[in-house]
Amino acid sequence: MVRHAMRRTETTMTKREANQLNSLEAFLMKKAEFDELLAELQQASADHFGADPNAVLWGEAAWLTDATAKLKDIADQYFRRGEYAR
Repeated sequence: MVRHAMRRTETTMTKREANQLNSLEAFLMKKAEFDELLAELQQASADHFGADPNAVLWGEAAWLTDATAKLKDIADQYFRRGEYAR
């Protein structure tokens, strides 16, 4: 009976370890995608998001305001600021 319990624990630990490894793999894949998106955004920002600084109109300003709000929301979630504060 003790042997059976021991085998069961080992199996559970193995499943737990496999689950953790699968979770880590999924996390690292999404992190790589996230990092790639950040790099693209930094490059686009350095190029003024394709806008001619001498000809910027309200459409470009509105788009950047919206994009900034989305990034701020992500940062606020991570750093627990604003509505995400605990």
